[in-house]
Amino acid sequence: MASSATESPVTSQSLGELAGIDQLIAEQEKIFLQRQPRSTELIAVAGEHLAGGATSNWQIAEPQAVWMSHGSGSKVYDVDGNEYVDMHGGYGASIAGHAHPAIVAAVEGRVRRGTHFAQPTEDAIWIAGELASRFDLPLWRFANSGTEATMDAVHLARALTGRDLIIKVEGCYHGHHDSVQVSVLPDADEVGPRDHPTPVPGNTGIPSAIRDLVVVVPFNDVAAVARALAEHRGRVAAMILEPVMMNAGIIPPDDGYLSSIRELVHADDALLIYDEVKTGFTTGPGGITGRTGVVPDMVCLAKALGGGIAVAAIGGTHAVMSAIADGRYERVGTLNGNPLAMAATRATLSEVLTEDNYAHLDMLSVRLSESLQAVIAEHGFDWHVVTAGAKGCVTFRRERVREFRDFLEVDARLGHLHWLIQHNGGVFLPPWGKVEQWLLSVQHSPGEVDRFARNFARFAQAVSP
Repeated sequence: MASSATESPVTSQSLGELAGIDQLIAEQEKIFLQRQPRSTELIAVAGEHLAGGATSNWQIAEPQAVWMSHGSGSKVYDVDGNEYVDMHGGYGASIAGHAHPAIVAAVEGRVRRGTHFAQPTEDAIWIAGELASRFDLPLWRFANSGTEATMDAVHLARALTGRDLIIKVEGCYHGHHDSVQVSVLPDADEVGPRDHPTPVPGNTGIPSAIRDLVVVVPFNDVAAVARALAEHRGRVAAMILEPVMMNAGIIPPDDGYLSSIRELVHADDALLIYDEVKTGFTTGPGGITGRTGVVPDMVCLAKALGGGIAVAAIGGTHAVMSAIADGRYERVGTLNGNPLAMAATRATLSEVLTEDNYAHLDMLSVRLSESLQAVIAEHGFDWHVVTAGAKGCVTFRRERVREFRDFLEVDARLGHLHWLIQHNGGVFLPPWGKVEQWLLSVQHSPGEVDRFARNFARFAQAVSP
């Protein structure tokens, strides 16, 4: 039987010495484990045939993974019957919440009529037209994940330009293919000088030859992009970036940054690729592209696009996407645009991501942001609440974060402790609270964001000197 979480007890009152926060974390991790013995049991069983005891390493966080049973509306329920307000949102995928009636109806109807033909269905035409309108890019193709979308974008750029080099922003994550698995979350002792950052492999198994094709630059630094292009004149195929950085909390672009780098890249006959996998629909109907009006050559979408069903898309200009149409770049995929994904996507775009629902999300975001800012002011902390549409985070740092190297200065323990207190207080967030963001869904209520704020107040009280 499901049980509602109680308020997370906090037994220590002050950080004191640095060891103080470690004690707070230990206390909350103990509560965490006491709440979910069944998850502990399943982890032990899963290890026999599931590598690492999970289906993705992103599910494995300290003190352990949380095994889920089901979700409904704005809530998720773990295998121990604990109920949570879900602000994890599947790392940004669940903006529709869970079991949204429109998506359920679309998927149920499609399942009964077949889910795979390796041939197109009519929903794909409607979706491509809708995306073209929202992102001001005329031609689209579909994929199954954000990784596939950014992989194709890089391949397309290289095919069109005949060049090999890619400019990538330090600290951005663009999926787990070789071309972009560079300088994702490098350590401070690995990054090298700021004016020429060291390309650091983002995983084992990345060939050095691939790493050497990536030129790394800081975010929000137009001069760094200009310098990279000048030093590699005529060799850069494209620059890829998140127009709002989402792998280091939330880092917005400076005024004029996006338009300036587009001009620089185009002046060298290179292409600009936006990775809007996280921002594409969580920040507005047309993502950051629509909000700023700075349209790149290609946009990559995934996560929220399918309302919880795996789907991705890549959109581009006629000049770019014509390479697919005329065969200069052969883009394939057995499950691309499969009917189930298309049905879910059409329902999400037409019935979930509506003007009224975006207004609701904006209201919730303002309400939560104001509540958190009031708590921060009450305790005299130099922290910042940063929001971008339905996504948000707290940056535990005096100065605002403008690039990845600023982010390295944030104490990760504060993010972890906040995550634990929220979790034990019945709000489910992504782990690695320093890195990730919360996500509001169209099914959240004001009372649920207030719950988040109350948990945050207990966290602030716990670490208040």
